[in-house]
Amino acid sequence: MLHRRALLALAAASSLAGALPAQAQDFPHKPIKFVVPFPPGSGTDTSARYFGKKLSELTGQPVVVENKAGANGFLAVQAVLAAPADGYTVFVGSNSTLAVNVALFKSLPYDPVVDFAPLTMMMRSPALLIVPGNSPHKTLPELIAAAKAKPTALNCGAGSAGYQLMAELFNDAAKVQLTHVPFKGANEAVAAVAAGTVEMAFAEMTSAQEMVKGGRIRALAVASDKRTVALPEVTTAAEAGLPGFTAYTWVGAMVSAKTPKAEADKLAALLTQIERLPETRAFYERIGAEVMQGGPQEMRAFQAEEIRLWKRIATQAKVELQ
Repeated sequence: MLHRRALLALAAASSLAGALPAQAQDFPHKPIKFVVPFPPGSGTDTSARYFGKKLSELTGQPVVVENKAGANGFLAVQAVLAAPADGYTVFVGSNSTLAVNVALFKSLPYDPVVDFAPLTMMMRSPALLIVPGNSPHKTLPELIAAAKAKPTALNCGAGSAGYQLMAELFNDAAKVQLTHVPFKGANEAVAAVAAGTVEMAFAEMTSAQEMVKGGRIRALAVASDKRTVALPEVTTAAEAGLPGFTAYTWVGAMVSAKTPKAEADKLAALLTQIERLPETRAFYERIGAEVMQGGPQEMRAFQAEEIRLWKRIATQAKVELQ
């Protein structure tokens, strides 16, 4: 039986039917696919699976999550844009694919603004600065001191373009120079830190907190303005001696810009209703993240702001465009 609030959400979304063309009134009438540009276990994947389950409950239609990792998210993007633009293929993307890539590549095979129509924001999660569990660096000041003593000697794993620019932001804030080591996803970067393959990385809370609790990796700081409920013992970067350093990953849903407005609007209404459910807020709090409020207009404005921010960081850090 559906939760009463979920039923109310469905009723609210269904009230749009009178204003929708006939072809959209029975939308969705078949399975929906959520395409994720990262491997299972990432914050983006976790969001896709949570929203997919809720959307299936609301509509009675199956929602399939397809992970197409690698190539800086290009594979997933191309799969979405090559699919029929009918609202049944949704791109669940992150800050890297929907904003940061613009700042890192001379030429993208897609335009995250022109090629996609925003649906809803999902969540944001503060980045953790992590090192191996047996790392000689016990605190953030110790790590910074080591990085200053031997410039470029410390390798920093990055599971996406977003994490690469977080590292550049850290370089600028701490006045150090880390060596970038790319990975296909956040989980791979976290695993590399646990194995001691790289000395440090920035990771999202959702993919790293269990290893932190288990002692396989150590979190030196959380890049947020306050400590998190999931790992309350981990200090903020400011508390650890790096004031003003904040960095978040975020997740949102989009469809091809060619999708008929009626279908996109109905899908956006359903997803936004899920976003506003109390259980959605509670779900994200449990995994160390927070739900983000906002439908299509808010997401578009936020995306534009993020693109401006990361372009500025890339230019300021003199990052060589790929």
